[in-house]
Amino acid sequence: MSESSAEVVADVASAAVAVSAAGAAGGWRRATGIAGVAIGVVAAGAAAGVALERMTVGRGMRQKARLALDSAGPYGSLRGMPGKAFADDGTELYYEVDDLDEEAAPAAIGPRRRRLFGRKSPAPVTVVFSHGYCLSQDSWHFQRAALRGVVRTVHWDQRSHGRSGRGVAQGRDDEPVTIEQLGRDLKAVMDAAAPEGPLVLVGHSMGGMTVMALADQYPELIRERVVGVAFVGTSSGRLGEVNYGLPVAGVNAVRRVLPGVLKVLGQRAELVEKGRRATADLFAGIIKRYSFASRDVDPAVARFAERMIESTPIDVVAEYYPAFNDHDKTEALVHFADLPVLVLAGVQDLVTPSEHSEAIADLLPDAELVLVPDAGHLVMLEHPEVVTDRLADLLTRTGAVPAGATVKGYGSTSTAQPG
Repeated sequence: MSESSAEVVADVASAAVAVSAAGAAGGWRRATGIAGVAIGVVAAGAAAGVALERMTVGRGMRQKARLALDSAGPYGSLRGMPGKAFADDGTELYYEVDDLDEEAAPAAIGPRRRRLFGRKSPAPVTVVFSHGYCLSQDSWHFQRAALRGVVRTVHWDQRSHGRSGRGVAQGRDDEPVTIEQLGRDLKAVMDAAAPEGPLVLVGHSMGGMTVMALADQYPELIRERVVGVAFVGTSSGRLGEVNYGLPVAGVNAVRRVLPGVLKVLGQRAELVEKGRRATADLFAGIIKRYSFASRDVDPAVARFAERMIESTPIDVVAEYYPAFNDHDKTEALVHFADLPVLVLAGVQDLVTPSEHSEAIADLLPDAELVLVPDAGHLVMLEHPEVVTDRLADLLTRTGAVPAGATVKGYGSTSTAQPG
């Protein structure tokens, strides 16, 4: 790491302390800009600061560019049949279903499912996609576009994210979010959207942890209905040891103050959101750093990721953060041991490092491990062709998609010209 990078780490650590002090002193307007830095760091999935490139383009021009990028491309525009499920605390969970093309349905009924369910016309496989922290179901845009009509899919928004309702237990009872709760939420969505038939579970980052929590609490469901699993850029535990590509001293400094800072910021959400908007340029740089590794990612895709992350309110960011340090679902992986499993990660993922995916694969020796070079945390947006290809292969192995079926084009996020 360069000297400038180290300086920024120190600055962000100092900023976190300053926000806490300013809040205690009542100087919230003075601390607003600093708050934007801390929020951006956490919302990008990181627990510490990041080296930022110097921005040389005028602010007005950058604002116009963001507006232009917002109107460019179809990213996040795909919609399915809407539905609602309700969590055990009453939280409304929003999901959408993309149904199987009726003409393709007979060909998609494979012998594996006939054997499992003993019917002449078994229910089709349903692929359930779970998204990550500060994202939404739209983060699967490319995979959703590629699989439409080929297989039945369910895309849902985790509590307090996307179109789902604010967590009732969090808003009413001030209860912390837990990964266990997310596992129960996923169960509620499946009960509503796919009450019968085989399932393939796909989870990115926090979504993968949600799948593990489901297995930990409902092992019989995994045994009886799940025919395949994909873990993308996720972890089974030990997230408190991640250094986010930063010097240990900088990480430790931020970790000491960040929980308290987030709690204070969450109590001043309206004011902090103003500061967040005021620091949009800084926020965009942080997101790009922690989301992507490629230099030629389509700016419209980068802006798409930024919009998803910035739409997550600061109080939601704050209430979720402690859950990751408590997350440990290593023992739950045993429930996937006899299933086709895909474990995929970006080699340059700074949020859930690829070593965490390797650790998952070590415990599931029959799993396919795919490490994508030049890829960061949002690998499914950065290299959709790789993720879609390996996911399609998994679906073929589970019988969800018949061998020889054509998976639609997945598009590209690269701005590089063919050589």
